[in-house]
Amino acid sequence: MVLLQAIIRPERLEAVQNALERAGAEGMTVTEVHGHGSEKGHSVVYRGCAYTTAFVPKIAVEVIVADDVADRIVQAIIGAARTGQVGDGSIFAVPVTESYAIRMRGLLTR
Repeated sequence: MVLLQAIIRPERLEAVQNALERAGAEGMTVTEVHGHGSEKGHSVVYRGCAYTTAFVPKIAVEVIVADDVADRIVQAIIGAARTGQVGDGSIFAVPVTESYAIRMRGLLTR
């Protein structure tokens, strides 16, 4: 199994969610995050004053999928999240060796 964590633009969340459902992902976790890569922050106006913040709001979408469908899920995320602009995001793939169901108090995978 693989944990895929996609850091995407907030306005692309609905498109990514729909793409994941079409690609067969059964569930996902969504978290509001802040960070920066090559964007290096942005300028905003608040109460008439302009200031620069080092962090940009993003969305982290996490899904756990079987190894054999991971590439398909990654391509679905890329297709839905890409705008062609700096700051489209990143996807990280992390091997999952074990998972546990809290309700069932037992090992799900090994």
